[in-house]
Amino acid sequence: MAAAFVAPAALVIILVVLIPLGRALWMSLFDIRLIRPGVEPFVGLGNYLEQLTSGDFWAATWRALYFTIVTTALELGFGMGLALLMDQPLRWRWLLRTMVILPWALPTIVNALMWRWIDNAEYGALNALLTQTGVLHAYQPWLSDSDLAMWMVIVADVWKLTPLVAILLLAGLQSIDREVVEVARVDGAGPWQVFRHILLPLLTPVILILLVLRTMEAFKVFDLIWIMTHGGPANSTQTIAIYAYQTAYQGFDFGRGAALGYLIALVIMVLAAVYLRLLGRTGQTV
Repeated sequence: MAAAFVAPAALVIILVVLIPLGRALWMSLFDIRLIRPGVEPFVGLGNYLEQLTSGDFWAATWRALYFTIVTTALELGFGMGLALLMDQPLRWRWLLRTMVILPWALPTIVNALMWRWIDNAEYGALNALLTQTGVLHAYQPWLSDSDLAMWMVIVADVWKLTPLVAILLLAGLQSIDREVVEVARVDGAGPWQVFRHILLPLLTPVILILLVLRTMEAFKVFDLIWIMTHGGPANSTQTIAIYAYQTAYQGFDFGRGAALGYLIALVIMVLAAVYLRLLGRTGQTV
């Protein structure tokens, strides 16, 4: 009887996860190119070695790590501030919580299109606001400037995902025994001392879990960057996921594209293992 209940879910996992993973692994061992149909020579680990010795691969990996580190740090910082604010006994706290969650509720595609319009060099709202307030004297090509494009994408990601981080941190704050905080205040601890010595240590497991989730998602982000910049200008926003897509579907090199997919998964697994090890030291489990 138990097998009958498990069988449908197991079948879905096999069809949707295991078979595609196996097929991708098989493809990564061959030189498969659509411009050369029917000719698929076996190259073994050649596709992996080619990427690991490619400057383009390491440049894209660095951009992905940079995006991951900056967005995760900003989202945790702003998220903590919002969580502490929403945890206060404010009169309109329910309205604040509702408004905070709205950016996260937007689909990523809608969020990317909205920010692409805001950052438009000719009629974008950001240029209009900054020029009318005197901050800028001329419109800036935010998404066409290789020095600015990555930061515009980072802003869009932080705006969307900070609310999720804030809500999860708020849940962690509300699970803390209030008597501990009150005793510390009675003993003369100020807001900073309470946060540093009581709230932050008790929130460490939640923060580490958020680090795992956000690192995994940020490192392989694709849709936001692709819609906003297509990896440009001059590859300045070409992260490893964009590079893999362009290799497979624009360069028609499915063998190298599949190898890149597994390399991305390997990096994510290593980063997740580090965080989970740190989480284990706190005595918590996922």
